[in-house]
Amino acid sequence: MVKKKGQMKIQQMSFLLIAVFIFFVLLGMIFVSYYIKNMKGKATELQEENAHLLVSKIANSPEFSCEMVYSSSEKTDCVDADKVMILKENIDKYSDFWGVKSIEIMKVYPIGANRECTNLTYPKCKSINLLNTSSSGYGVSNFVTLCRKEKYNGEIINKCELAKLIVRYEEIN
Repeated sequence: MVKKKGQMKIQQMSFLLIAVFIFFVLLGMIFVSYYIKNMKGKATELQEENAHLLVSKIANSPEFSCEMVYSSSEKTDCVDADKVMILKENIDKYSDFWGVKSIEIMKVYPIGANRECTNLTYPKCKSINLLNTSSSGYGVSNFVTLCRKEKYNGEIINKCELAKLIVRYEEIN
């Protein structure tokens, strides 16, 4: 009888140790799943922050910037529409350069014809789709000045309009 009582206590202790081990394994799995979920959220947040920074920097990059072409002083957040149209023709070379899914410039004021800019419709158009690998995703925008050279009464003048620079990125799943 003594022998059976000792075996019973050993079995109880082993079941208790297994139960405690399973409890800590489940607790660890919950912690790891929460950590991974939190990491995905932080990655999405970081991608959004990068898109905000890119939108504010892209207007002043050499590929977009007006520089001193339209005045004697350098303008900030000024986009040269003529440069952008030339860049649009060669965008396949720049498709991975900015690391976003879409870059679009949409005229806000004055309101013009509601069509996309091509070599045939420019400058009487509303939006310039530079990079458009995906129409879905989250967009971040910034207001910019969209300037171009235009012939008016035999003179070449600087024509500037208000536009919105929109950068789209995909959320990490």
